[in-house]
Amino acid sequence: MIVTRGFSGRGRGGAADRDRVPPGQFVTPDFPVLTAGPTQHTSLDDWSMSLEHDGGTLGRWTWREFEQLRQTDRTTDIHCVTKWTKFDTRWRGVTVDELLSAAGLAAAPDLFVIAHCDGGYTTNLPAAELLGGKAMIATHYEDLPLPASHGGPARLLVPHLYLWKSAKWVRKLQFVARDKPGFWESLGYHNFGDPWREQRYTGDP
Repeated sequence: MIVTRGFSGRGRGGAADRDRVPPGQFVTPDFPVLTAGPTQHTSLDDWSMSLEHDGGTLGRWTWREFEQLRQTDRTTDIHCVTKWTKFDTRWRGVTVDELLSAAGLAAAPDLFVIAHCDGGYTTNLPAAELLGGKAMIATHYEDLPLPASHGGPARLLVPHLYLWKSAKWVRKLQFVARDKPGFWESLGYHNFGDPWREQRYTGDP
């Protein structure tokens, strides 16, 4: 496992922003780069995004097809398990709700999702945490194509959970009936990862 970091300085939010900072976090103006393994680079000609359930493909989009889906802009704070928080990050992409709609599927909040990524990374989430506008497949950051160092050409964005759940280089969302730990979860990180409850590691409440 290789962990690469790109980080400089510590910031601090003002008093009016304190209710935006989860316990144990500090605010930074930077966007640190932390990656388990080497940065993945995928040609847009080779890229695809798919939804799967019970071993079958529910929907699959090439990059060109994906760009034709309805795009959503979102400004949100993000929180990393390494204790930094960044305010007002701006993203654009396709919500998970829109992907399900494009595939002609109804939401299934009682299932779980395994996000599969280039490089072999996985992370697990309850499907309910991706629905209702909570999550997207993000392709742009601050009005520019998402760079590979931050998960481009596309990453999962689930900003209400710690950022390791927002899997970089995502290629497939697999809906499953039973939860299964992903990469960091199998190494002792919390299965859910709520920053407001400081759910960093297994055993945290």
